[in-house]
Amino acid sequence: MSDNHHNAAHQDDNQLIAERREKLKALREAQAQGQGVAFPNDFKPQDHAATLQEAYGETAAEQLDGEGAARITTRIAGRMMLKRVMGKASFATLQDSSGRFQIYVTRDAVGEEVYAAFKHWDLGDIVGAEGHLFKTRTGELSLHATSVRLLTKSLRPMPDKFHGVADQEVKYRQRYVDLMTDEAARKRFVARSKAVNGIREFMLAHNFLEVETPMLHPIPGGANARPFVTHHNALEQEMFLRIAPELYLKRLLVGGFDRVFEINRNFRNEGISVRHNPEFTMMEFYAAYWNYQDLMGFTEALVRDAAQKAVGTLQLSYQGRPVDLSQPFARMTIREAIYAHTEAGAHVDDAAWLMAALKKLGLSEEKNKLSTRSLASLQVLYFEETVEDKLWQPTFIMEHPTEISPLARANDARPDVTERFELYITGREFGNGFSELNDAEDQAARFHAQVAAKDSGDDEAMFFDHDFVRALEYGMPPAGGCGIGIDRLMMLLTDSPSIRDVILFPALRREHELQAPRREG
Repeated sequence: MSDNHHNAAHQDDNQLIAERREKLKALREAQAQGQGVAFPNDFKPQDHAATLQEAYGETAAEQLDGEGAARITTRIAGRMMLKRVMGKASFATLQDSSGRFQIYVTRDAVGEEVYAAFKHWDLGDIVGAEGHLFKTRTGELSLHATSVRLLTKSLRPMPDKFHGVADQEVKYRQRYVDLMTDEAARKRFVARSKAVNGIREFMLAHNFLEVETPMLHPIPGGANARPFVTHHNALEQEMFLRIAPELYLKRLLVGGFDRVFEINRNFRNEGISVRHNPEFTMMEFYAAYWNYQDLMGFTEALVRDAAQKAVGTLQLSYQGRPVDLSQPFARMTIREAIYAHTEAGAHVDDAAWLMAALKKLGLSEEKNKLSTRSLASLQVLYFEETVEDKLWQPTFIMEHPTEISPLARANDARPDVTERFELYITGREFGNGFSELNDAEDQAARFHAQVAAKDSGDDEAMFFDHDFVRALEYGMPPAGGCGIGIDRLMMLLTDSPSIRDVILFPALRREHELQAPRREG
């Protein structure tokens, strides 16, 4: 490529930006003299790259070589990604939202003045072209331009075309450049959109009503998490960003809707990691007259359907290891999982042994209050430390302790555990569901226990929600509810190692506060 921007990566960016600003200045001066518009807004593309390839990619060259009315004419527009200037004729590649398309620009077809200007346009500029289709000698479908227009002048050089954005931090911070230069990134977010749309279709097909509930809550509820706090000036009160929509969705069951769901943004003021972002997308759904067994079957079907729609297969690969969604998902209690996946054996029911084992794993008495925990609670801690990451194939883990499940219905035969499950795939939690607690007096007692835990220093414990208890006092039908982490599901479906890869604009430290380049954890 004779265009001197081939060496852009090796030149001082400031110099290149200065040169491009000069070119824009010339365009503005020409506009001031009535010659063209610096940023025109009257060009309408007729086709996209992909639709042209689909329609004419296999057409023989001689069929496209007609004269006059027989020619196939069109208009396309896109970002100029490649440019090869050869005297009186040049090739350029334009990229639109669907893909790339080559244009052939000659001095004779577009005129001397336009061709001279075209030779000075830069990679990254957005260009419109009109002309007729033809096949090059190598058989590439191309547009023989009869006119070309500069629609948007790009003031910053693009990253080196062979490497795109190499720095992971820059990919997240400047997602627009990542999408511009990395086709895999674009495909990942298209797959995400298809999967979310598929989930919505699946829910609607099963007679669920899509609803919207508040993001600003007077008290946080529906999950054990630290909230973001804000202040509402007009109401003169402290408000909390939603940590979960659960308590509002269950109010709708009280109101008479049998099946509701919400694809929602939640906010939790906690750590950032490869699987945690402070704001994330969940899908929560509630169905009257379902229990946790019904929920597990439905959740399994939902995950399969999302995979089929997003990637077209149930045989996935995640970070080099197979994940098979086609087989029935395993179901185990926490106790059974410890028994199956660790050396605990009969010690699974020995509180003293579990306490000693947890201390060996580095959990301190002061922070985790091991000696005050019940056997069921110690089993959960031991499970989290030793079993979670072993659950690679889809597995439902059931029967969490009542004391850590303040909104779930207790098991009638064993009141110390609840009718609750968590779905694990690739060693990560993907969903959490349970038969709902609809006993208003029991719920009030559970909230009181949470308040006591909060008073003794647990900043993730729940507040007492008087209005929710009042709603239950009107009577909520027996029901089941589940929340599914959409971002984690997308990580699985797109084989992405970090949650930041599937969130268009993940949370990052402010740029000027960066002391040094941060590495992805």
